Amino acid sequence: MAISEQQLQSDLLAAGIIRAAGLMSLMALLAVCHIYADKIQLGMEEQQRIIIRSILYVVAIVTFPVMKFVRHVMLRLNQTTSSEKTPKSRYMLTITVLMLVAESIGIYGFVMYILGDSYNTLYIFVMLSALAMFLYKPNLQEYKALVESLEEKI
Repeated sequence: MAISEQQLQSDLLAAGIIRAAGLMSLMALLAVCHIYADKIQLGMEEQQRIIIRSILYVVAIVTFPVMKFVRHVMLRLNQTTSSEKTPKSRYMLTITVLMLVAESIGIYGFVMYILGDSYNTLYIFVMLSALAMFLYKPNLQEYKALVESLEEKI
């Protein structure tokens, strides 16, 4: 029983909503920083912030290939493990995990802003987070391959 293209698109709507929620939360972080600007900044010493910022940049950069690896592993596990879960719920879990990891990059910028860094650092981390959400967005072909591989097992 082949699933229609329209049904596949419909199944991916929830994954798209999760991605949109992640993007909206990034905008909320920016809004909080702009609205409460000086009230939330702690003003940590510059030298300490530089060290923390450098570490977080490295973590953010390393996160991209790690996300690709995690996506690959989760998709293969979704195709091969036997459980009662539907292909939609399996794929939703994969997308949710990836969007949460991508969101964490934006949170690094929020943390640095609270510690006393400028808007530049905040924007860089938020843009990296949005880029991760774009690169690892729900993919129709991936989902279709997952559905087909699970149908073959039946």
